[in-house]
Amino acid sequence: MIDPRELRAALAGLGEPAYRSRQVYHALTRGLATSFAEMSTLPLRLRQELGERLVPVSLEEVEARVAASGDARKVLFRTRDGLPAEAVLMVYRRRATVCVSTQVGCAVRCAFCASGARGLRRDLTAEEMVDQVLHFARTLRERERQVTNVVFMGMGEPFHAYDETLRACRLLNDPDGFGLGARAISVSTAGVVPGILRFAREALQLNLAVSLHAGTDGLRDRLVPLNRTYPLAELFEACERYVGVTRRKLFFEYVVLAGVNDTEEQVRAVTRLLRRPLYHLNLIAYNETGGEFAPPSSRELAALRQAFETAGVAVTVRRSPGADIDAACGQLALRP
Repeated sequence: MIDPRELRAALAGLGEPAYRSRQVYHALTRGLATSFAEMSTLPLRLRQELGERLVPVSLEEVEARVAASGDARKVLFRTRDGLPAEAVLMVYRRRATVCVSTQVGCAVRCAFCASGARGLRRDLTAEEMVDQVLHFARTLRERERQVTNVVFMGMGEPFHAYDETLRACRLLNDPDGFGLGARAISVSTAGVVPGILRFAREALQLNLAVSLHAGTDGLRDRLVPLNRTYPLAELFEACERYVGVTRRKLFFEYVVLAGVNDTEEQVRAVTRLLRRPLYHLNLIAYNETGGEFAPPSSRELAALRQAFETAGVAVTVRRSPGADIDAACGQLALRP
């Protein structure tokens, strides 16, 4: 993906009319071209000149792994400066969702997540985020399918790369480009309060998810170290302001750790936080990343869901495919 502004500047520098930049932009975002040579609507001379000046794809596929069930595909990409980034395609009967990474690594270091184990290397650019989606759009095109949803829930904290993440959302939503509906795009945060407040003022009607994982500060401090900076009272004040401004449903992600955050105490604490309109809890069984935690059994997960439903919390159990290829929630990792 090339920044449209860079594209316009390059073509203007070559003395080309303004419509040429739109032709190239359409070829990249709608035609899913990976080289200028593919753009047959352009004169051969121009294709050659652009090829000498610009690189249309910012990521290179290094490795692809497909889950045994066939419903998840994880790709390890390499950036142009040699850094690794992983993204996942999840294919369902009616949907095809791309889980995008926003950073190389992560500084939040949630206790149960592999993404931050090696720290943070750098933010990804909007073009690198969009290229993850375009890559899987090409994969789906071979099956006569298309990307229906994008979730910024891969490696990294999106609100630590706020400007580039939102620029990627705008590029994906651009009706003159890829054209994905804003309500098909979700951004997840571990609880960066200034980011939530800023997100509430965005014109795009994007979805927001907050990674909760505990209902008390004591446990959340341990599981999500960011809680020490933005404790639950401050976080939920921001959540209330977000819902008040946007009137949109706010999702809370909750990775269930057997015997840790599925206790009666935590159910009561989470219920006090979430039993209100437009709040929705997504339960996700922990996926093995090594270390001290264990996943709940299917019976335990069902019982937890029932406990929340009985307490009046809107709740869903969210399936996270791809565990056998380390592609499920929390398993994307920064490789050496």
